[in-house]
Amino acid sequence: MDYNKLCEDILGLDTNVRFAGVCDDTGEIRFGGQREGIKNLLTPEETKMSNLQALVRWELRNSFSHKTGRERYSMEEYEKIKRITFTLDADHLLLVTTEADTEHMKVIDSILTQLGR
Repeated sequence: MDYNKLCEDILGLDTNVRFAGVCDDTGEIRFGGQREGIKNLLTPEETKMSNLQALVRWELRNSFSHKTGRERYSMEEYEKIKRITFTLDADHLLLVTTEADTEHMKVIDSILTQLGR
């Protein structure tokens, strides 16, 4: 899968999508990025820490996948943004942030369709 193209397509879904990126198992963003003209809320170091936290949460949830099935996505809603996480493969997570007032299910459903899920 072309992760850069995937991130570009996600940014094109809705102008309220702030960020679409793929991080590896070290928490580094390897593909995609911030929508042009959007101010980052976190520093690069804070972003990496947030990505590492997402990886840990994914691993914890994945420990029950043999009983619950594979995780499709997870979402956190904060006062300023919504963050949606999708697993791509064993080493990559897709991270998407939107404005807080975004109709997130439309974005999630579109991404799941793009991922073939």
